Amino acid sequence: MGTEEAARTSPFSGVLDGRSAGPMVPRLALGARLRRLRDARGIGRAEAGHVIRASPSKISRMEAGRHGFKLRDIADLLTFYGVTDEAERATLLALAEQANTHAWWQYYSDVVPSWTQSYLGAEQAASVIRCFQIQRVPELLQTPDYARAAVQLTHVDADAREVDRRVALRMTRQRILHRQPGTAQLWAVIDEAALRRPVGGPAVMRAQLRHLIEICRLPQVTVQILPFLSGGHAAEGGPVTILRLPGGQLPDVVYLEQLTTALYPDRPADIERYWDAMNRLVVEAESPDETPTILHRILQET
Repeated sequence: MGTEEAARTSPFSGVLDGRSAGPMVPRLALGARLRRLRDARGIGRAEAGHVIRASPSKISRMEAGRHGFKLRDIADLLTFYGVTDEAERATLLALAEQANTHAWWQYYSDVVPSWTQSYLGAEQAASVIRCFQIQRVPELLQTPDYARAAVQLTHVDADAREVDRRVALRMTRQRILHRQPGTAQLWAVIDEAALRRPVGGPAVMRAQLRHLIEICRLPQVTVQILPFLSGGHAAEGGPVTILRLPGGQLPDVVYLEQLTTALYPDRPADIERYWDAMNRLVVEAESPDETPTILHRILQET
């Protein structure tokens, strides 16, 4: 099955909306509320974990929205935290039920590792996506042919069907940029190296560059290029993505993807530091107004 056919036969072949983001938003909302309740009572994670027969690390994952919830555990924690108001308890237990619903990406569960699941849900729920990429064009901006070449480089043992599935997943994710209402705002900073490395060969790379020129015209997409001449920069540790969720009440999600896992720094001080690095990158990169000109120049040289 080819990539386009796989995307058409997906139950999410329409434009993804907020509901298809799955359980991530209620999971984050419930986790944040549980953390505030625990902090207000001055209770440590070890104490909370003891109440539900869990480790402190599990409490940490629950509060960060990266772990499912058992209704019994939530009820026990609410009692331990002194929440007696029946309306509040009912609301939080309802959030727990929503947090355990099936996610849209489960259709692609064969190619979605466990450490990516939280990110995919948050990405589709995000109102703002900020990212910096060094080696590759961001996945939300890739053409199918470029995505295929990138997948084959990363998953050298994948057969044709698995490659098709991985490419279809990326194409499905991109619909967040076109859904109505609630289109996400994407702001990407791309290192010049990623635009000059011919992933898939010159023809694929030229098509990818032309795609970037076109998609930069969308009001919801901002692309900046960090040129070689800028020298060192604020995010030399590697690529980073920051997601801002709607409503202003949920914590931002920082996502650091690695070869076989991903990190989600969730301490407020860490999140603030990544925002600072991202904002400095924006200053160090060329203006978004210069992006089409730079892309045309690279295209002529490719």
